[in-house]
Amino acid sequence: MTPVLYYENYTPVGDIVTLASCIVFLVLIHIAYINRTRSFRYLRHMIYFLMIASISDMLFHMQLNRLDKVPYALVYAGRLVYHAGLFSILWLYVLYIVEALHLKTVLDKRYYLLSTIGLVAVLAYDVLGSVFHFGFYIEDGQIMKTGIPMFTLGYVFFVGMNVFLLIRYGERLYRGIYVGILGSCSVSVIVMCVQQYFDQVSFTAATYLFPTYALLYLMHSNPYDTQIGAVSEGAFEDMTAAYGARNDMIYLMSMYMPDFDGKGRKYPRKIQEAVRYFSGRFFDAATLFQISGGHMILVADPKKDKNYKAKGRKMLDEFEKVYPKYKIDYKIVFLETDQRLTEDNDYLAMIAYLHDRMPINTVCLVEEKDYVEYLRYKYVNAELSDIQKKNDLNDPRVKVYCQPVYNIEKQRYDTAEALMRLDLPNSGMVYPDVFIPIAEKNHYIETLTRIILHKTCEQIRKLNDEGYLVHRISVNFSVYDVRQDSFCSMVEEIIKKSDIPYDQVAIELTESQNEKDFEVIKSRINELKDTGIKFYLDDFGTGYSNFERIMELPFDIIKFDRTLVSASGNNEKFRSMVAHMAQMFTDVDYAVLYEGVESEDDEKLCIDMKAAYLQGYKYSRPIPIEELTEYFERKVS
Repeated sequence: MTPVLYYENYTPVGDIVTLASCIVFLVLIHIAYINRTRSFRYLRHMIYFLMIASISDMLFHMQLNRLDKVPYALVYAGRLVYHAGLFSILWLYVLYIVEALHLKTVLDKRYYLLSTIGLVAVLAYDVLGSVFHFGFYIEDGQIMKTGIPMFTLGYVFFVGMNVFLLIRYGERLYRGIYVGILGSCSVSVIVMCVQQYFDQVSFTAATYLFPTYALLYLMHSNPYDTQIGAVSEGAFEDMTAAYGARNDMIYLMSMYMPDFDGKGRKYPRKIQEAVRYFSGRFFDAATLFQISGGHMILVADPKKDKNYKAKGRKMLDEFEKVYPKYKIDYKIVFLETDQRLTEDNDYLAMIAYLHDRMPINTVCLVEEKDYVEYLRYKYVNAELSDIQKKNDLNDPRVKVYCQPVYNIEKQRYDTAEALMRLDLPNSGMVYPDVFIPIAEKNHYIETLTRIILHKTCEQIRKLNDEGYLVHRISVNFSVYDVRQDSFCSMVEEIIKKSDIPYDQVAIELTESQNEKDFEVIKSRINELKDTGIKFYLDDFGTGYSNFERIMELPFDIIKFDRTLVSASGNNEKFRSMVAHMAQMFTDVDYAVLYEGVESEDDEKLCIDMKAAYLQGYKYSRPIPIEELTEYFERKVS
């Protein structure tokens, strides 16, 4: 058994540099914004263990110089803590890589278990080897090293496992990150080998700095914008997710300035100064996030800012005082995080939802009703997305309702307007004013239109088969539908498959102010006109109503909006004007349909104003299309 003296090939310089570097890392982590993910917690504990290892290594070698004055147990303990710190870092590195690679749960457990067994094995060998004298132990004031070189074997085991994970699953990482991590690990191994070559033990802990620094820089660096002190949208998502996972609430203060939301737009100096002032003046520990060019969110932690609501109100008061100096359009939202939004980390989506509904230069202090409305919006949007994905023309969630239309000339109900409804499992009936804007914004409207046209045509065929007199049923189409190149072929295909006459279907369109849309609508009408399909101009009297354009479009029926009926009943001049417009349309072979007829007086008024068709609550509220049999007459045998 040959004695080996460790203290002759050791200098504390490496451990001192390592300890100082770790302190710098911790200071930077505290000052800078770091994404508080589970991976980050692994990294932070690596730094703690590296500090423990460096301190333990220095104490261990100090004790070696005083073997005659210190109990051997302290030496053993120092060495054990030193090795425990280093191998705990390697163990955490395995966990970190597994997390970064997003391995499946089964693989997670396999590598967690294998690395944990390795950690326990090397530390157990250290303890038992010293106790039973088959490893490191002290005898007669000399340091004896015998048995298996377990530190080297453990080091090779953990480095090998990390390299294996990186090579085996490296395609899951961005190549630059993969190269950076693998390269830093390689440098550590090379330095360790060089140290061994020169029979040194001074820089073992220092070699752990390289991969730790690589992870901090590659995976967690989130530099501040030097002009306004903000960090990125990704950092915001990470923060809300981290706080949500702990069930901790944070306070979000969103400022949206649409003038700066264009690509490449930068804040002028005075705005930068204002942002810095407001983000640092009112809260003790708030973080500013740059979501987009014109959108920033200031986040306060109520645990650090107890009077966060009062501070928020004070900030708003100050903003109102200085706003005339800047005169930049804005939308401001204040809200507390809520567990109902945390599961999908929906805060940016909810703020965007609120922005869409807010007038310019207003402030929204989010209340319970806002959360409820957003969650309803989210649910409806998810159902619409599913309807689009399934693309089932018989989807039971899309319901066709109809409002019967009274034919004055024939003195009966033989036409109707098809109206769409959604009947969703968790919310029941949803009306068009809720889901149509969502469908149009997210491009689901074309699928909904095809479904309602298909179901309407199928019901017309059924009414025909049962002998009912069906003049026509109209279906509303969005300008988004008409813009599709496949619009005409889609309409013809659905009607043809239903085996009904084309003239039993009418298409309702709303006039567009857009010149390009006008030309598209005109082209589509002309293309389908020869099939026999009829066309309605919907909501006449509520929009642009350019007579020259209307006359260019070969509509069959002009639908006068309810507002014209109401105004005509209250004002003689208005009634005369509406009557003359109706007469003009009648003279050039357009039929006039009045919407919103609610009483006997409305009915008489509209008949006097050249009505051909009447529609409104006087006759019927919207009913399921299957109930049209209560209004339509059967053919006489």
